[in-house]
Amino acid sequence: MKRSDPRLIAAIALAGLVMALWLVLMSAIVWSTLGASEREAVGQVLAGRIALVFVGWVLGLIAVAAVLRVLHQRYVGAPHRLLEEARVVLAARRPQQLKPRGTREMQALAVAVNELAAQRDRLRADMDAQVTQASERVQQEKDRLAALMAELHQSVVVCNHAGRILLYNQRARQAFRALSQGPQLAGGAELLGIGRSIYAALERQVLAHAFERIQQAVAKGDARPTAQFVTAVAGGQLLRVQVAAVRASQGVLGRSTEVTGFVLMLDNVTESVAEESARDQLLHGLTEGSRASLANIQAAVDMLGYPDIEPAMRERFLGVVREEVASMGKRVTDLAQRSAQRLKTRWPLEDMLGADFAAAAQRQLGARCGCPVTLDAIDPVLWLKVDSYTLLQALTYLGTRLVDEFEVRFLQLRLARAGAHAQLDLVWGGQAMSNETVMSWEMDAMRFGTERTPLSVRDVVERHGGEMWFERERVRHQALFRFLLPLASSQPAPGSLAAADLPSRPEFYDFDLFQSMEEGRELEDRPLAELAYTVFDTETTGLNPSGGDAIIQIGAARIVNGKLLRQETFDQLVNPGRSISAESIPIHGISQHMVEGQPGIGEVLPVFHAFAHDTVLVAHNAAFDMKFLQLQEEATGTVFRQPVLDTLLLSAVVHPHQESHRLEAIAERFNVAVLGRHTALGDALVTAEIWLRLIPLLAEQGIHTLRQAREAAQKTYYARLKY
Repeated sequence: MKRSDPRLIAAIALAGLVMALWLVLMSAIVWSTLGASEREAVGQVLAGRIALVFVGWVLGLIAVAAVLRVLHQRYVGAPHRLLEEARVVLAARRPQQLKPRGTREMQALAVAVNELAAQRDRLRADMDAQVTQASERVQQEKDRLAALMAELHQSVVVCNHAGRILLYNQRARQAFRALSQGPQLAGGAELLGIGRSIYAALERQVLAHAFERIQQAVAKGDARPTAQFVTAVAGGQLLRVQVAAVRASQGVLGRSTEVTGFVLMLDNVTESVAEESARDQLLHGLTEGSRASLANIQAAVDMLGYPDIEPAMRERFLGVVREEVASMGKRVTDLAQRSAQRLKTRWPLEDMLGADFAAAAQRQLGARCGCPVTLDAIDPVLWLKVDSYTLLQALTYLGTRLVDEFEVRFLQLRLARAGAHAQLDLVWGGQAMSNETVMSWEMDAMRFGTERTPLSVRDVVERHGGEMWFERERVRHQALFRFLLPLASSQPAPGSLAAADLPSRPEFYDFDLFQSMEEGRELEDRPLAELAYTVFDTETTGLNPSGGDAIIQIGAARIVNGKLLRQETFDQLVNPGRSISAESIPIHGISQHMVEGQPGIGEVLPVFHAFAHDTVLVAHNAAFDMKFLQLQEEATGTVFRQPVLDTLLLSAVVHPHQESHRLEAIAERFNVAVLGRHTALGDALVTAEIWLRLIPLLAEQGIHTLRQAREAAQKTYYARLKY
């Protein structure tokens, strides 16, 4: 629905007034020329036909209004629409042209604007090529740094002096996922992200103290100032954090004393600290217990040295010696067993593509066993969570014993999904074996020629939390060892929208944030281009939030420093606790079985609130989405107090003469590709692209700050919409 132009209404009213005045004037002139008898006759004729005269005037006014409306659309509205579209072309960073329409003059003007835009685009392309060539070396350095960070096995986070994150690697992303209150929802994205505050995950006072120590060291001339501390985080886990300074460069003058940021290297030391504590307790117990036993043995030996000791007393002291020796032996045996147990668990389990593991096993078995090894029925998309080294040792050990003791001539590997586990089979043909033989192979320490490892096949299986057994396939005349192995907890989701849009090596850095000075300024008075945004959308069971409809999906993306961070998204289905109407399923494509087993809004909303923390919320027709969130405040205790911007209202601000402000219409106007329409994340990404294009257009109208944008939005006709 489009608001009528006040000027058109005023013109129609003026035309009606002129027609009424003209009718009155002509009636007065004619009346003045009539005699008394004629006036009486005319009065009698018109007395009963005044309503007909009024109807004639109304019909005439309608005809005039229709003509004025056509003229207004052709000569007033069309130029305004052309002006708005021309401003879009002017602000576009990609080549974009107007569609010639309207009068011949308007079409010619559109063609002229397109020619100017094409000339501008050619000049811009030449300039971009020169800039690209000039900055190529800098970009290569950034890419090398990003590649290096991606391959590091240590969690690394770089933040500016205000604690805003401007770089992190994949290992840090995994580490912060473990600290998340909803690891299966946002995956730690509510804690770690470009532009987020590091204080959301680490204690502010501890970090501030480390930063202060480093700044003091830099001021004293320390070339490599660092600080290190251990801090407790969510879930009682312990992080060891090493902090180093990032200093401003002074070019040829050398290093600056100005600290612009900090590098944090993080290690989760929870398990190692627990192991160290257990080891210390074990050694302490061994030491103290052995000291007491040695004292008792020494006392007994001293007494046994007397030649005149009675036989009963001698036997008593010999018993003391035997008991203390047995006690010391038990403590030493216990220590040896615990040490062996730690040996079993010192290698971490890592995610690995099953096909890659099978290929590695094929190569190693072929080299060690000297017989053909084939692969059969290997699931190409299966991801395992394994210690590949010890598992390959176990397969190789079993394979070599089969070849050496049973003269097996070929081996085969199979890998498939079996419920919540992976099923790995080592298959051979020929002679089978007894269960006693299988058990002895399973329990014996593994040997490879002259090499020996303290681990057994059973140790390796237990390390993986799996199972292993022997089977015969009598129909095929084959036998096999079957391993049940854990699957990787987070496998890449094929075809997911967010993953499809990511580059091959996602960038997790934005060095422009080194210049961020936002903390000292009020949010309302900060420029729109400097703010961080969470652009979100919801899918619901229906269109009546107050009538019981509920959220079934939330999708969101972040904008930081004027960039859409496609690698930092939120996409979660929600169990609404009620049925989804059949009419809405064709729109959003979410059926009842898709939300069964999904978390409820009480679990999802707090995580989304943390994801959107410290940002401005942006949505298309935000009043609708915010109504659903507000209705959950009492039940979930989650209140969204962030400022909210609506792309529907702000589109009406910059383009008041456009016919439609629907999401598809705005996307077409801005040449934004619409992918995943009526999915929460898809619509959020489209809305984010639209918002980035609206910011410069708002600036052209003098709307630069958050306060100005909110005030302008509330003055539009669409701000009257309520839900």
